Amino acid sequence: MVEDTRIRMKFKPKRIFQMRVAGIAFRNGHVLVHRATHEKFWTFPGGRAEMGERSQETLAREMVEELGAEVSVGRLLWVVENFFHYEGKDWHELGFYYLMDLPESFPFDEEKIVHRVQDGKNALEFRWARATTEALTALDIPPYFIAAEIENLPASTRHVVWDDGNLDDK
Repeated sequence: MVEDTRIRMKFKPKRIFQMRVAGIAFRNGHVLVHRATHEKFWTFPGGRAEMGERSQETLAREMVEELGAEVSVGRLLWVVENFFHYEGKDWHELGFYYLMDLPESFPFDEEKIVHRVQDGKNALEFRWARATTEALTALDIPPYFIAAEIENLPASTRHVVWDDGNLDDK
């Protein structure tokens, strides 16, 4: 059995802390998003960090695992302390959101799912969404403040404390 070294702590009653690292990749005025097929909302691709792993290494590893692609991890845009309720639990997530470049060989389509993969118990699907506040708001992408900033990324790393509320209501 493979040891699970991802950073995630469970507390009673029904509280979870995790460290997640995600990438913001742009192409042709679009940004890459993904979701587990059982979820209604989309997120930016990434995953949980493992013990002893730098956040940039987490993102690179996750993209190889999920996309089969070696990415170039760029500058850190946001460090987010995100609070939300999901799957009947209260979550406290420490998130690192980086710019990233995908290889040109990674597929692009403005409307269709461009990639699917099985990630443990979850079937994931990836698509390109218009990189506009309006489009990301319509897609329902937590953390929700990013939709408002996607057209004007911060010039330097920004620390954000955010509450996405109840994602079970989505």
